[in-house]
Amino acid sequence: MADRRGLLIILSSPSGAGKSTLAKRLMKWDSGLKFSISATTRAPRPGEEHGREYYFLGEDEFRQQVSEGQMLEHAHVFGNFYGSPAGPVRESINAGMDVLFDVDWQGEVQIRNSDLGKHALSIFILPPSIPELRRRLEGRGQDSEDVISKRMLKSWDEISHWGYYDYVLVNDDLDETEDKLKTIVSAERMRRIQQPRLQDHVRTLQNEFERLA
Repeated sequence: MADRRGLLIILSSPSGAGKSTLAKRLMKWDSGLKFSISATTRAPRPGEEHGREYYFLGEDEFRQQVSEGQMLEHAHVFGNFYGSPAGPVRESINAGMDVLFDVDWQGEVQIRNSDLGKHALSIFILPPSIPELRRRLEGRGQDSEDVISKRMLKSWDEISHWGYYDYVLVNDDLDETEDKLKTIVSAERMRRIQQPRLQDHVRTLQNEFERLA
């Protein structure tokens, strides 16, 4: 038995708020932290491998796994299914390894309501302002003006669900937000439910106390 159970760390934010950068920094801070590999029904792209970028499944197989409760969360996006297989996540947290999820609020709710939800830690990243959010999207130089406008329209729907999360951080300074994120993860790792050996230790203390009585 591992000294502690792993956490299901859920990071969500509107596009451009800094979630991807913070996730990379968190994984650099702790090399033992694993990123959840999603399953998808879309075809592999050149260079992608099954079990590395995604678990590539047929639609019937994906639906069957959902019906059997083998997906922690799933969604239908642009004609394809995406989901988080429960098996690899369960193995990781039982081995004391944290698993990082990049999902939206709907995925957060599904994971929270799953049988592993008691080990979930959800964090929402807010931008300091809407103009700053747009400036960051434009500064990435990755999207057309039309795509940026669509991301901005979607951002309010995402932000409006901030109340579902355990912690909410305003990312007005990346380094400070990173430090806060590390503090949250470090503290949550010490939750009573994450420490399976505590019960045995308390039982030992009780036996020692009874021998002294």
